[in-house]
Amino acid sequence: MKTGMAVAAFPTFARRVTIGGAIALFLSFIFMAAAWAVEFKTSPEPLVIETGRGPASFVIELATTSKERSQGLMNRETMAADHGMLFDFGQTRAVMMWMKNTILPLDMVFIGPDGKVMGVAADTVPFSESIISSPGPVRYVLEINAGMAAEHGIAAGDTVIHSAVGVE
Repeated sequence: MKTGMAVAAFPTFARRVTIGGAIALFLSFIFMAAAWAVEFKTSPEPLVIETGRGPASFVIELATTSKERSQGLMNRETMAADHGMLFDFGQTRAVMMWMKNTILPLDMVFIGPDGKVMGVAADTVPFSESIISSPGPVRYVLEINAGMAAEHGIAAGDTVIHSAVGVE
């Protein structure tokens, strides 16, 4: 009789262990994700783009390391209209971006090493895995909210002014 009771009780015990293990595993993933989260530096000075309509100013976060560039604006649900993120690739080269895990629709402003806007990829599609290529070799990419480039008249040939841009 005792053996039968132990066998009958085992599935309940196993379920508790399995549920407890699943909870522990879930919590460990949350803690690991928090450890992998990147803290971005906000620039103390605005990034200004001199456009045909006048200056457009943005408060920017800087993505200068590989880890920071890999995370970028992924998983962010909101961003103020006058904010953005400047990616510095450390060298001039063809750049390929995508929107995987990016909730916000964005405009991507491709910038040469001298601070000249090389082109704009407007209204990129959230969660898309399509590759968005620079229009040629660039050193920087500025991501801003979708529609901001058109609203400010940002276009190829405009000049970006910021202490982090144009520095070799």
